[in-house]
Amino acid sequence: MISISEAAQAHFQKLLENQPEDTNIRVFVVNPGTANAECGVSYCPPDTLEESDIHLPFDGFEAIIDESSAPFLEEAEIDYVTEEMGAQLTLKAPNARMKKVADDAPLFDRVEYMLQAQVAPMLAGHGGQVSLTEITEDGVAILQFGGGCNGCSMIDYTVKERVEKLLVEEFPDEIKGVEDATTHQRGQHSFY
Repeated sequence: MISISEAAQAHFQKLLENQPEDTNIRVFVVNPGTANAECGVSYCPPDTLEESDIHLPFDGFEAIIDESSAPFLEEAEIDYVTEEMGAQLTLKAPNARMKKVADDAPLFDRVEYMLQAQVAPMLAGHGGQVSLTEITEDGVAILQFGGGCNGCSMIDYTVKERVEKLLVEEFPDEIKGVEDATTHQRGQHSFY
């Protein structure tokens, strides 16, 4: 369900040394399955455990996951990265905004999942959003952009060089291209 790198495990072990006995970590998703989904990690003292919690054993501690967050934490990765400017704990949860769909799900569902899992987080950093409106008979995905994408001067680049390349590569036999159905209007709303 969740992979925690050795560096992150060592980081958690060090942090937990200063906590009361039997304290673990809790990994959770706030607003799971929505565009506002956010993941987090916190201390989990023994008196906060619920019967329905999922316990994942790691070296020296457990990662506790509440039942409602579990489906949205599939394939999540936690790492502790040390760089020149310092160290940082990273949590990547590609399914936080939308539950992973089966490989044999309808094409529309698989494409929408890919957009929400991989494209939406990139756009959200600039206040943008994307949704799939239809897939034409000839394999063109019609997308609707909103928020900071509306009127953005880089939208053509984003559509063709980022989104289209990703979707055509992921669905080579099914998606032949991408079109933007958004009526872009310039103005103050265009910038995050």
